[in-house]
Amino acid sequence: MIVIGVTGSFGTGKSFVAAILKSFGAKVIDADAIAHDVIKKGTPAYRKIVSEFGCSISVDGKEINRRRLASCVFGNKARIAKLNNIVHPEVIRVIKSRIRTAGKDAVVVIDAPLLIEARLLNIVDKVVVVSCSKKRQIERCIKKFRVTRQEVLKRIRSQMSMKRKLKMADFVVQNDLTRSRTRLQARRVWEEVVWR
Repeated sequence: MIVIGVTGSFGTGKSFVAAILKSFGAKVIDADAIAHDVIKKGTPAYRKIVSEFGCSISVDGKEINRRRLASCVFGNKARIAKLNNIVHPEVIRVIKSRIRTAGKDAVVVIDAPLLIEARLLNIVDKVVVVSCSKKRQIERCIKKFRVTRQEVLKRIRSQMSMKRKLKMADFVVQNDLTRSRTRLQARRVWEEVVWR
């Protein structure tokens, strides 16, 4: 089994790169999707989050409104740390479980924005950091997530700097150019890691 961690910052295109690797045959574990599942109503994480951050983040006692939660925590390091301490252990538990059941010949890709921050480096064989210019990053986030420039900047600042992430990368995929150029870079990663 080979485990590849794909990370980046908010809006750099890590999920796009993970999808390319999936098209080559990888099994993708999407940490964001897992995070959404582990905070659903009725879960231990849901109860802890509502208790910690107040009922206003869930609508009529239903699911957590992730947009409200984001506006409550981003820009406040202490709140982000509290949220991460609730969510990360649950996400890591699910990721490890999925790796165990992937099969010994599988190539597994963990698509995780907080791969490094969540201390998942010890379970990956290689780290791919997806990078792009801040201008492109902001444009993508505003378009994709329908948030303001200020909200995007808050989220970017709440994450580890791209400079630090790049220092920990085994491979860097520059995602500023065309999709075909990004695909070509992802293909090189695949050839180096899987076919070598």
